[in-house]
Amino acid sequence: MKENLKQTILTAVADDLADIEQALVDNLTPYLDRVREIAGHILFSGGKRIRPLLMILSARICGYEKDDAATFAILFEYLHTATLLHDDLVDFASVRRGKPVANVIWGNASAVLTGDFLLARASSLAVRTREMEILEILARITEDMSQGELHQLARKGDSDLSEKEYLKIIRNKTAVLMQGACLSGAILAGAAPEQKQALSDYGLNLGMAFQMTDDLLDYTSDSEELGKAVGADLREGKFTLPLIASLARAGRDDAKKMKDIMNDRDFSIEAFQALNRLLDQYGGIAYTRACAADYVEKAKAALSAFASSTTGNLLAMLADYTLMRNS
Repeated sequence: MKENLKQTILTAVADDLADIEQALVDNLTPYLDRVREIAGHILFSGGKRIRPLLMILSARICGYEKDDAATFAILFEYLHTATLLHDDLVDFASVRRGKPVANVIWGNASAVLTGDFLLARASSLAVRTREMEILEILARITEDMSQGELHQLARKGDSDLSEKEYLKIIRNKTAVLMQGACLSGAILAGAAPEQKQALSDYGLNLGMAFQMTDDLLDYTSDSEELGKAVGADLREGKFTLPLIASLARAGRDDAKKMKDIMNDRDFSIEAFQALNRLLDQYGGIAYTRACAADYVEKAKAALSAFASSTTGNLLAMLADYTLMRNS
């Protein structure tokens, strides 16, 4: 079922994805070779293009028919890529999408400056829409994402992180970007206020589900599928919902075992496997899946503001597929 749904989605959006790829290339071409090289290292290494695709589909469901949607939509891929370049440096990561991170190859300064360039390029594209509201959205997203990263950094390695704080972090780190892409598509199409709100709600809930599923993959996927080492988030001191929920349910002895593994950045494979068994035992994995599924249902419910359409069905399928991801 998962592969059938994925193939159905990919077939339906093939032309949009091709337009996105071309726009990404075209909007890097006039710039310094080193910028293209570093940006391209992560931009063209297997990203799913979900954020620009969301903007295109959101514009389309609101009646947008011009052929320039992909050019504007890639501002969200540039913004996303900029945050990844910066995050890899902050997190001391070594692998991204199965390849060495940019700062390992070109150095910290070049990676940071390329990230800065992509942020500026995203702003330039937002200006080209001639929609001040989209520029305001971009500014707000950048602020929220920065605050989300700072919040996570401040609580890194803290096993007392609450579920409420976790939800706030992933909202700012991930969900607001998808929310902004959807809302910007509606704005580009000149949508009615209720349609803007519906797509904003869809994007926010989709983003929450997306990040929860991503956090699950640290415990349920393998390195080849994930494109980075399994357990990497845990080794970096990022404590996510599977851990938070399991700790809240565990007895004192098992909670101590879990915290001992969580606080050991050099944990063994055996220790990681033992932690996974405890996450299963205390329902952290199942609880996270259930929460993600709830957000997916909220996202799909928001689409009821629109008449039934091929594009609406695609957005609903994208939400469903979020729960089936393995990378």
